[in-house]
Amino acid sequence: MEQLYDVIIIGGGPAGLSAAYSAWENGACKILIIERDRGLGGILQQCIHNGFGLHYFKQELTGPGYVQRCIELIKNKSEIEVLVDTMVLEVLRDKTVIAVSSEKGLLYLQGKTIILAMGCRERTRGAIRIPGERPAGVFTAGVAQRMVNMEGYLPGHKIVILGSGDIGLIMARRMSLEGCQVQAVLEICPYSNGLTRNIVQCLNDYGIPLHLSHTIVKIHGEQRVTGVTVAKVDEKNVPIPGTEFDIECDTLLLSVGLIPENELSNGLLLDMHSLTNGPIVDQHRQTSLPGIYAAGNVVHVHNLVDFVSEEAEIAGKFAALDAKGITEGNLRSVSVRPIDGIRTCVPQKLSLPKGGGESAKLFMRVVVSQRKVRLEVKSGDDVLFNRMFPIVKPSEMVVVEIPAAKIALSGSEITVGLRQ
Repeated sequence: MEQLYDVIIIGGGPAGLSAAYSAWENGACKILIIERDRGLGGILQQCIHNGFGLHYFKQELTGPGYVQRCIELIKNKSEIEVLVDTMVLEVLRDKTVIAVSSEKGLLYLQGKTIILAMGCRERTRGAIRIPGERPAGVFTAGVAQRMVNMEGYLPGHKIVILGSGDIGLIMARRMSLEGCQVQAVLEICPYSNGLTRNIVQCLNDYGIPLHLSHTIVKIHGEQRVTGVTVAKVDEKNVPIPGTEFDIECDTLLLSVGLIPENELSNGLLLDMHSLTNGPIVDQHRQTSLPGIYAAGNVVHVHNLVDFVSEEAEIAGKFAALDAKGITEGNLRSVSVRPIDGIRTCVPQKLSLPKGGGESAKLFMRVVVSQRKVRLEVKSGDDVLFNRMFPIVKPSEMVVVEIPAAKIALSGSEITVGLRQ
């Protein structure tokens, strides 16, 4: 089976769905969404808690509710085709997608443009190398969430959670609501990696202790987890001898970070960023390979799905225009470099018409929490944009939009940094 599409979108989560709707809005005539799971929605199908959609839909929704709103947008659009339960094996540089489906067999699909929206996966125990035996009862928080919310199984009854990312915090509350005893949430950093609202609503409201600057140094148990040994860490995250203590548990949930799912991106030999672990993109979300776009958690990990949809809309729009042959030639490239307290910034470059500019939204992560800081966007010594923030945190993305008139004044590089 071989077909030609204007836009092929790999991934049917919120990024893929928002990109498809945006591509349709911008005139793409034939759009295909490929999803490897049995239905659309991605990770949000298992996120039954609320708190989604406040920015994008101006309404508080559950994860499945948010997905349903996205699905409604593309419903009955004859230009949008969906393939579920279909695994993409490889994407070639000529924009051929090789996929396999239980229903349709081996597929060779040709796209004028491609949007990568594969999301991200969880880091496992092996990635952080916790010493000890290998008993049953060690799960990533996302796997436990799917077990409880979609499959109807409890992973255990006495729970310890390592990592204070949002999914770990939400699972602390979820397991408490299911009658389990959450013994503690441990975090190796001196600050939580989750949203403030989740710290309050998931830990404080349920009396669950949070141990900052602590990690697990050993897992106990042969057939099943029986407990963990915890130690305080120094400023270099090295366990401090003499600070160890044991916590009894039968289940350990790991919420130790997410990794953008970029095997297909690496196969395309795209330019990748060492800190975001995703492709380097411009403000249109185009990668280093013309016609290949990327959006959502595959580019960099977001803390709000609303921002995922917002970025995917950009990718969908410009992929559709690209497929129709509406592109600007003779562009100049402006690199975006984070400095002074900014860890990462997406996009990493701007592709601008010579002599002009266009507004650009910058999505940034800071290195450490700071209060009363000013964000400065500069080109050389010229300040293009600045804004005061009462507080910035590594767990919460900083988003600003630079006006087109200011971008037009930039040289070959702009920097983004914090000033007290």
